[in-house]
Amino acid sequence: MYSDAAVALGRAMAQRQIGLVYGGGSVGLMGAVARTVADGGAPVKGIIPRALQPRELAGETIGELHVVDSMHERKLLMARHADAFIAMPGGFGTMDELFEVVTWGQLGIQRKAIGLLNVDGYWDPMLAWIEHALDEQFIRPHHRNLIVVADEPVALLDLLAQHEPPAGLTKWLAWDQT
Repeated sequence: MYSDAAVALGRAMAQRQIGLVYGGGSVGLMGAVARTVADGGAPVKGIIPRALQPRELAGETIGELHVVDSMHERKLLMARHADAFIAMPGGFGTMDELFEVVTWGQLGIQRKAIGLLNVDGYWDPMLAWIEHALDEQFIRPHHRNLIVVADEPVALLDLLAQHEPPAGLTKWLAWDQT
């Protein structure tokens, strides 16, 4: 189910000639999205820390590959080169990357759209936590709009294309302060 969603996302991106900036691996869901985007003729740029190459690369690299020295450098370059962000179902690495760009959005470091592909309700528990944090006033109401959510790739791409940064965001930091 998740692999099918990754291929569907890659296909939808390629059909719109939306390029992919991603973590550089050729395995798992990120590999499936990257391969499908590349096969569809859209550009693919991978950014991978040297230490992760043995774990996340299997066989040929997909698209243009940049090797960096650290996870922080990877996330910073991905954020700078991307026009928007999409999180598919994943584990701690996905959460780390997702919450970093959400926090950067909250701080005004970046104003790009952030989307969750909610395959089979995968993100529902996290979305419930966000609502709970809002209710408890740990998250400001306008920060809820930093994230858009859709169950299907085409619908998510449409939401990302229409995204406007939430009103009321204050620029607290700049890229060079991350």
